[in-house]
Amino acid sequence: MLSATTVSGQLQVPSKAQRVGWWDGGAQAGDPFGSVVLAGHVDTKTEGLGFFARLLDVRRGEVVVLNGAGHMASYRVVSVVSVRKDALATKSGAFDQTTDHRLVLITCTGAYDASRGGYEDNLVVTALPVGLAQ
Repeated sequence: MLSATTVSGQLQVPSKAQRVGWWDGGAQAGDPFGSVVLAGHVDTKTEGLGFFARLLDVRRGEVVVLNGAGHMASYRVVSVVSVRKDALATKSGAFDQTTDHRLVLITCTGAYDASRGGYEDNLVVTALPVGLAQ
């Protein structure tokens, strides 16, 4: 897992399809509040399917296990929504650090627009903790 930073208000996703970025402005596993934000590719032109391609099939109620920052924590998916890329930071609430602790997984979805170099939307999967982090 790599650190994912923001540049000019845009979350920078790792370039490799099988890597996932952990937003450095967010919470850590086991924190009492705030959003743990992970972002990764659904696919790339040169590497095929990305690690987060599996998010396209995730459903409410499924459990996601996060290993990182010296902790392991389980989360139950409570929402799976598509958000326009230009509204991810402002309308999705994905980066909210004042909320109760949660996990937010972000990847691309929607129509692919080759002329613009990417997908039109982001898939935002939100999950709440199940028990305490270990």
